Amino acid sequence: MSEHDDAGQPRWPLPAGLRAQTLAVRSGLAPSPHGENSEALFLTSAFVQPDSETAARRFAQMEDFTYSRTANPSVRSFEMRLAAMEGAEAAIATATGMSAILLLVMGLLKAGDHVVCSRSVFGSTIGLFAKEFGKFGVQTDFVSQTDIGEWRAAMRPQTRLLFAETPTNPLTEVCDIAALAELAHGAGALLAVDNTFCTPVLQRPLELGADLVMHAGTKFLDGQGRVMAGALCGPAALIREVFWPVLRTVGMVLSPFNAWVVTKSLETLALRVRAQSENTLAVARWLEAHPAVERVYYPGLPSHPQHALAMAQQSGTGGAVLSFVLRASDAQAARRAAFHVVDSTRLLSIAANLGDTKTIITHPATTSHGRLTEAQRQAAGIGQGLVRLAVGLEHVDDVTDDLQRGLSTL
Repeated sequence: MSEHDDAGQPRWPLPAGLRAQTLAVRSGLAPSPHGENSEALFLTSAFVQPDSETAARRFAQMEDFTYSRTANPSVRSFEMRLAAMEGAEAAIATATGMSAILLLVMGLLKAGDHVVCSRSVFGSTIGLFAKEFGKFGVQTDFVSQTDIGEWRAAMRPQTRLLFAETPTNPLTEVCDIAALAELAHGAGALLAVDNTFCTPVLQRPLELGADLVMHAGTKFLDGQGRVMAGALCGPAALIREVFWPVLRTVGMVLSPFNAWVVTKSLETLALRVRAQSENTLAVARWLEAHPAVERVYYPGLPSHPQHALAMAQQSGTGGAVLSFVLRASDAQAARRAAFHVVDSTRLLSIAANLGDTKTIITHPATTSHGRLTEAQRQAAGIGQGLVRLAVGLEHVDDVTDDLQRGLSTL
């Protein structure tokens, strides 16, 4: 069979019914007339138009490509690929994960509207909802990640959005997506789920009733700690008619280079996430048996409070992030112990990112959640003795040996 059609163009579109693993490799814009097999990188700010009439039509209708702030082929390919993997009608890319949440609220809400959000979400997410959005009259109540009764009690007539991150960062708490979707829809609100930790490889929130999926593509979607990226996935009407006009105006767009990097990374996402999840389960079991460790937070362990729910929602897998608490007499001793374990490592990376092929160790209370007040940290369960581990692709024994340097000398 010919690789090209009668006009000399590469074959397109793809056949229907392809599976997610195939879509991660093949979905995106059609190749150019040159027929490149690897997606091209379009590093251009503007696009030449064939004539004035065409330019006028394209700028008026915002069709095709005119200016990279409004659309770029490399960014479009990333959006199409991620949407296909999430089972969404469309996706819109942003500069970072936090800017994806900013776009979510700017597109959907106005002064006087109300949000219900888990209090266990990423520290910067709490700050964005509690402080920045509050300045513009959008009010947020923070509730237990796992208690649907608290979510229900926090609902108001003005509630327009429920926002959840599952599993959470760093305590890996899991919420019931289907139950939250039912609650939101019964009140005329939308449910948005941060799927950064699981990715569509392990969890597809839209299939469980969520309306929108948010990603910090900086994490697992890139997977090698190279670029910043974010995205929202959901119904085409919301993406094109609500979010895209806002993005076009405010300009928090994803750069073509970053989009190209993440697009190529999606091709290996399933392999990476599953391998890292296997490694993480092994490390979690080792930590749970260690005498210096008081508790391990990991959905893949039967000891996790939401283990059964996680196995049902996350394709029977716990994911690639865990946290553990060190035994200590008080908060000051706990912090000293955590710093000692972190600083004793020689292999692991001391950094604030996650989802990398390199294992990363972090002290959340002084990094990712360091800007929260002590009351906010306590409410989120972030103690001084908590250490987060985002497990990579190294040999498991090398990871545990590195942790043992500090744990054995506390």
